[in-house]
Amino acid sequence: MPEKIYTKEISSDPELLPELEKFIVELATRSNLRDEKLNNLALSFSEAASNSVVHGNKLDKNKKVKIIVKVNDEKMTVIIKDEGKGFDIKTIPDPTKPENILKDSGRGIHIMRSFLDDLRYNFTPSGTETILEISLI
Repeated sequence: MPEKIYTKEISSDPELLPELEKFIVELATRSNLRDEKLNNLALSFSEAASNSVVHGNKLDKNKKVKIIVKVNDEKMTVIIKDEGKGFDIKTIPDPTKPENILKDSGRGIHIMRSFLDDLRYNFTPSGTETILEISLI
């Protein structure tokens, strides 16, 4: 099948996050993503979208979060774009190291990396893109 692209945009209101999660779960289900992978994607997406609203856009309802989903025969790619300034990935503590066990930051990224086939960030002048990839095979 040729690649299909879907988009959705919300203001940075945490109350709108369930709407985005429903959008992703419906697309993943239609794309025949297996149940265990569906749960992994849903959890990872929820974390990434929340990070975009809370940390990226600082809960500023005037700022938008845009979702772009690309689906082909092999994988589903979800791009979450906020209007934030980004962060330095190298400064995020590794939550598996003993000295970081009690720290709050870093766990979400660690969990997403373990659940997805790929997690990467693209920092642009207009905002941050969080890119989630999961295999459909």
